[in-house]
Amino acid sequence: MRLMIVDDSMIIRNRIQRAVKDHQLEVVGIAKNGVEAVNLMQEAQPQLVTMDLTMPEMDGTQCIEEILKLDPGLMILVVSALNDKATAIEAMKKGAHGFLCKPFTEDELTGAIAKLVKGIAA
Repeated sequence: MRLMIVDDSMIIRNRIQRAVKDHQLEVVGIAKNGVEAVNLMQEAQPQLVTMDLTMPEMDGTQCIEEILKLDPGLMILVVSALNDKATAIEAMKKGAHGFLCKPFTEDELTGAIAKLVKGIAA
């Protein structure tokens, strides 16, 4: 499965990349904000995106809307430090399929991705 990581923190981008390397996920794009993510979509053609919500230039909720216009079948897992229910609900309304709070463990991340992929495929 082709994964694009969207997060303004290099530490989180690297952490996600390390966590998924042994889980049949190919990282095809890495973006530090929503504008980069939208621009990478055509080239990277991901099937799954991990999306931060608080980023400069274009935040995650706006980016979710934009990338789903380009690929409505895209699976999106929000990975955010904003753990209030209103934020999660807003991201889901925009089209996200799952929500994982930072900080997270490798098992929590890979579990959330597996749950998302199974839920969409079911």
